[in-house]
This record gives sequence, structure tokens and C-alpha cells, in this order.
Amino acid sequence: MRRLLLPVLAGLAVAACGGKPAPRIVNAPLPPPRLVDVSDDSAALARDAAKLGNWPVKIGKPYQVAGITYYPADERDYREEGVASWYGPGFHAGSTANGERYDQDDLTAAHRTLPMPSWVEVENRDNGRKLTVRINDRGPFARGRIIDLSRKAAQLLGVDRAGTALVRLRRVYPGGRSEIAPPPPPPLVVASAPVAPVTTIALPTASREPPRATTSTGANWLVQVAALGDGGRVSWLKGFLSSLGPVLTESLPGGLTRVRLGPFGSETMASAALAQVRAAGYADARLVPPTTSR
Repeated sequence: MRRLLLPVLAGLAVAACGGKPAPRIVNAPLPPPRLVDVSDDSAALARDAAKLGNWPVKIGKPYQVAGITYYPADERDYREEGVASWYGPGFHAGSTANGERYDQDDLTAAHRTLPMPSWVEVENRDNGRKLTVRINDRGPFARGRIIDLSRKAAQLLGVDRAGTALVRLRRVYPGGRSEIAPPPPPPLVVASAPVAPVTTIALPTASREPPRATTSTGANWLVQVAALGDGGRVSWLKGFLSSLGPVLTESLPGGLTRVRLGPFGSETMASAALAQVRAAGYADARLVPPTTSR
């Protein structure tokens, strides 16, 4: 019996030792970074387009920041390589250069010269990730940088942690948006018909008090346009608004700059300017009466 058990036990021991142990991986190469390419993400672009609606297209006049003059233009085949940065919490819910409320979780970006809105494909050259963003702001104005991404765009492209990245930009036209909105037609000029002479007859002067004018007048009606925290964006907005009237700026606590149009000599003139400002995309613009100091 003893002789029978020994071979059996030995066989079991050999079988137990014969199994292959789990392989140990030492210094295994990391998997390649997952490519993120949403440049043709129709759902995201559709949501963005729905939010955008019929937002007017702005190009703007040349403007100067820190001694450098920038010339906005509709560059149809725009391509550029350089450094991208991003901006987020300090600007969230503030006004962008085209009058929107900045949302750091939208796929948007700031560019110094492209139309607003326009779209560019951003490729992070360090990891190959690509993303289409909509231009809705002006900047960056730090020397050597070519685009300022929203926080969400920076996260998807892998730029948020490093702060900057080398990128390649290419203008694209998603959803058939290939045309810049045409400029408004010139005002229609109608020739006046000859007016027959009118004979004036003097009437006795009435003793009652003349009626008051229904339109308020005054020398300092203003249009409140925006309050911005970036000097470059303030400079751009001043240049953009200069064709609508005199532009006033005022420094506020917290690093903001208030941008206003005026003064206007009457409520009628100020209301006309307000209508133009709102038509340009600044829906929150409002009138500031002469008796209101703030």
C-alpha cells in the first residue's frame, strides 16, 4: 500500500508544479492615447447651431492691443500652426466679443481675426486629438498664442492640464454654413415730391401752458453694452462700436471695464443706438437715463 501511495502522491506534486504561473509584465509599454475626433460630430454641432440661432456674423474693424494692430478678415482657407491656451472660470458667464454669455462647457474658442461665428478644426499635435470649435470671442493677446479654447474644448483635446499645446488650425464649414451673411442693403432713398407753398395765418396766442414733449431729452443718455474683464476684448469692442456712436469706458471693482455708448442728446437717439447694438447681438444692452449715475 505504501508503494502504491508514493507514486500517486509524487504524480500529484508534479501536476501541481506543472501548471504555468501567471506571467509578470515588467515595464510594459502603455497603450497609445485614445484618439478623440469629434470634428464631424453632427449631434454636437446641431445643438450648437440650435443655440446659436440666427446670431449675426461679425468681422469687425482693425483694432489695437498692446501696440499690435489686428485686422479681422474672412479668411476662407485659413490654416495656422502655433500655441493654443484656454480660459475658463474667471470668464464664465461673462460677455464675449460677439455679445454671447461665455459658457466654459461649450465647444467654443477665441481668435484674434476670424469672423464670429466661424468654425475651426483644432488638432493637438502632441496626441493627435481633433476637435471642431466655434469662434465667438476675441483673443488670445499673449504673444505667440493663436487660439484660446474653452475649458471643455481644452479637456477634450488634452490641453487643460499642461495649459498650452502646439496645435494645427484649419477653418471648416459644418452644417452647410459656408457663406458669410451678406451686409445689410443700403438704405432706400426716396426722392421727395415737390411741396406746394403753404400760407401761414397767425392765430391769437393761447393762454394755456404748451403740452410737454413726450420724448425725454437730456445731454447724457447712455447705452450700457457690456462689462468685460479682458483689456484686449475691451479694445476690440470699442473699435466695433465706434461706428454707432461715441464709446465710453469705465473701470469697475474686480477688474471689470464697463463699455457704454453715448452720451446722446435725447432718448430717441439713444433708443436708435440701442436697437443697433441689440441687432448686433448684445441682447442684454439697455438704456441708462440721465438721472441714473450707475
